[in-house]
Amino acid sequence: MQISVETTQGLERKMTIEIPAKLVEDEVKKRLQQLAKTQRVPGFRPGKVPLSFIQKRFGKAVRAEVEAEVMRRSFFEAAVQEKINPAGAPRVEPLESEAGDQFKFAAYFEVYPEIEVQDFSQLEFEKPVAEVTEEDVDNMLEILRKQRATWEPVRRMARKGDQVVIDFRGTIDGEPFEGGEAKDFPVVLGEGKMLDDFENGLLKIKKGEEREIEVAFPEDYHNKELAGKKAVFHVVAKAVNGQKLPELDEAFVKQFGLEEGSVEALRAEVRKNMERELRQTLRNQVKTAVFDALAEAYDFELPKALIDQEIDVLRQQMMQRLGANAGQQLPELPADLFEEEARKRVKLGLLLSELIKKHDIKADEEKIKELVEEMASAYDDPEGVVNWYMADKRRLAEFEGLVLENQVVDQILSEAKVKEVKKTFDEVMNPGKN
Repeated sequence: MQISVETTQGLERKMTIEIPAKLVEDEVKKRLQQLAKTQRVPGFRPGKVPLSFIQKRFGKAVRAEVEAEVMRRSFFEAAVQEKINPAGAPRVEPLESEAGDQFKFAAYFEVYPEIEVQDFSQLEFEKPVAEVTEEDVDNMLEILRKQRATWEPVRRMARKGDQVVIDFRGTIDGEPFEGGEAKDFPVVLGEGKMLDDFENGLLKIKKGEEREIEVAFPEDYHNKELAGKKAVFHVVAKAVNGQKLPELDEAFVKQFGLEEGSVEALRAEVRKNMERELRQTLRNQVKTAVFDALAEAYDFELPKALIDQEIDVLRQQMMQRLGANAGQQLPELPADLFEEEARKRVKLGLLLSELIKKHDIKADEEKIKELVEEMASAYDDPEGVVNWYMADKRRLAEFEGLVLENQVVDQILSEAKVKEVKKTFDEVMNPGKN
């Protein structure tokens, strides 16, 4: 095998390979002979079809198949020999050979960029720290009570948090519009499921009262026919209901399937779940900050083949979310919709791989088990879930990848300047609210 490699541009390389043409010819002849034995052709007995007939009918297709296989196989043998690690599959094409006894072809491919990882002593991070307080647990229990609340009629004006059951009919310039009318429609004031103008117009309404409410649809309203227009809704209040919270007692606790039906047992379970979610969120926030800084600190060329592969992954994920369950045949989504995210993922993947190699980081088995146990603690049978994952290394692959990422983050933080910032549970879990 004769091999030559040249740089075409950037990360792209052209490898020219020559192998004895006899290897191709022998394989083509062998496959044609096999076809002659198996093909059924009118006028010939089975196994007696002339090779010349098979050659004429199938020769071109067989040769193309053999050449494609030989080129792929020879390329990877040559890559190993030349100690080249291609980034993605090559594009191969036959070439004219001056020597008739040689089969010559070219393979075009990309290589991985050379990345020189520096120390991270100049990077600065804010690391949020928080803990679950008794007040946080109280608030969560209150949320659980509200989720199981019932509605009962009240003899007063409606206020925020109440449910108002209404009939309404909307008009624009005196004309009704599609979707602008409903009967016995429940609205929880302050929930934000209706436009602010509409909900605010229901405040202080009483059962049996009629009102005219003016509503301005925003310019970016999802219904383009209504966007930017003003409507008037005639509203009749059929009922005003207040929220009735269940008592925090054993009957309430039993709804959560706890063997020990005490309120203290529920508090302990709620706290455990909140602490797990808080740990995961803090870890993810730090990881996101570190990865963003890492991507910002380095600039290098990315293999197009890897970007295209990642675009395909993202596109498939989006297609599944949009139509897999509905059984729809959706049009292929354009690549530029995913390119920015794909480039970021490829860049981070290459950087993480280089860091893992440089620092000889290996996934800590104890940390893998801890991560599995943390995930399993959210299930009814955590021990069974842990055993199921730990019994098969293939199932553990995702956790191993997460542990490697966490260890890379720890390595970077150990070198960088880190400032701890105290936050409350709510500030961490609901950052957009504050």
